[in-house]
Amino acid sequence: MPQGSVLGPLLFAVYSSPVADVIASHGVHHHQFADDTQLRLAISADNTAGGISILAAYTADVTLWDMQNGLQLNPDKSEALIIGTTAQLHAVISAVSSVAVAGIELPVADEMKVLGVVLDRRLTFQKHVTMVARSCHYHAQANRHIRHLLSTELASTLARSLILTRLDYCNTLLHRSHATSIQTLQRR
Repeated sequence: MPQGSVLGPLLFAVYSSPVADVIASHGVHHHQFADDTQLRLAISADNTAGGISILAAYTADVTLWDMQNGLQLNPDKSEALIIGTTAQLHAVISAVSSVAVAGIELPVADEMKVLGVVLDRRLTFQKHVTMVARSCHYHAQANRHIRHLLSTELASTLARSLILTRLDYCNTLLHRSHATSIQTLQRR
């Protein structure tokens, strides 16, 4: 591809899809969408070094593929998240403070936003619930400020489109969540 060329979303997906074969050759699970690739690697708390070595081998191959195809990792938009039980996290987090990907040390985050959902280390979704509740409250207050300018039907439509869509988005993730999470959203 010529230097400085810009591809649309569909062409970029076609252009970058072969990297999936490189990732899969290392046994790493992944998702690719738009200009984002997310990796999932299951490691046990007593073998973090083995998991990290798989990641190191993977990143060397992907970095080479990226360089051959005029792409590179954006460290400002790259994160690492370790998910597990309290005991697993205690064992791993004390040993791993960052993860080397493509020659870049990525700090291990406490949470990560994926497609609008905030994932935390224990998958409690508390931060996600807080974010959704805050967004719904903001839009309800904004709607209240202009309510006198709107008909009842239009105000109702606006509330449904701005608030209910946020409450409904990915709400199946909250199945069997703690009751306080559900109550926080029900108050909205």
